[in-house]
Amino acid sequence: MSAPRSTRVEVNGWIILDKPVGMTSTQGVSVVKRVFNAKKAGHAGTLDPLASGILPIALGEATKTVPYVMDGRKVYRFTVAWGVETNTDDTEGGPVATSDARPERAEVEALLPRYTGVISQVPPRFSAIKIDGERAYDLARDGEEVELEARNIEVHALRIVEYSREATTFEAECGKGTYVRALARDMGRDLGCYGHVTALRRAVVGTFDEQDAVTPDELRAMKEGATDLPPLTEALLPVETALEALPTLVVSQHDAGRLARGQGVILRGRDAPVFEGVAAVMSGGTLVALAELDSGELLPKRIFRL
Repeated sequence: MSAPRSTRVEVNGWIILDKPVGMTSTQGVSVVKRVFNAKKAGHAGTLDPLASGILPIALGEATKTVPYVMDGRKVYRFTVAWGVETNTDDTEGGPVATSDARPERAEVEALLPRYTGVISQVPPRFSAIKIDGERAYDLARDGEEVELEARNIEVHALRIVEYSREATTFEAECGKGTYVRALARDMGRDLGCYGHVTALRRAVVGTFDEQDAVTPDELRAMKEGATDLPPLTEALLPVETALEALPTLVVSQHDAGRLARGQGVILRGRDAPVFEGVAAVMSGGTLVALAELDSGELLPKRIFRL
């Protein structure tokens, strides 16, 4: 007997999930995939179960644009409790160091420039980084000694949102690969009082922010036709929304057809683009390809079937 055919459908676009605390990123993808009955889905950047906030989820052809979201800037709001460092650098773990000292606001303010710009950071032992093919958090949970190498990350801005001697809330704008838990750990050590993250929310990922976000409960209610919410289709953002940081080129249907077949297109003359590099190519209001412009020739890199 042949296997039953899948009843899932082709859905293309982005859902910006406002992930609640306690849900894993994989569970978030499953919720969205189930609501839309979608064939294909993936997320752009893992968010820890203890964190809330923006989890961009790509459906269908949008999965081809995931790297452009993951490489974009991120903004986090996080609270650091002073006096205790844990083995996970958040509330999930147990204490490994304690102190009765508490930092004054001026001390914390004075420390911030040291954590702004390109800095060296050792990721938390409980992280998704792979060591010889194994996730660091799996090795750490098995009791193995995990040694992760320092790597350069970029923090564009770091500021205090709310201060008290027991806990301080920060907002960080940072690039790919930054671990906020490691920022808390290292600031606590530098201040001589230790610290760990007690609350973490991601507010921005690439071109997406909290205004775009919808909760799992709202998505389910939209599917059921709730009258106090927009229709489900309005929550689905176009595939090209993820590419707003790229230049856009508009080509004719003829040239779009060439790109779709993997062929290059010559763009010369008075209206030829003056830049080089990757661009989002549109035709008739539809995303056709991601293509690289090199010496007047447009070469397709990723083709979209929308």
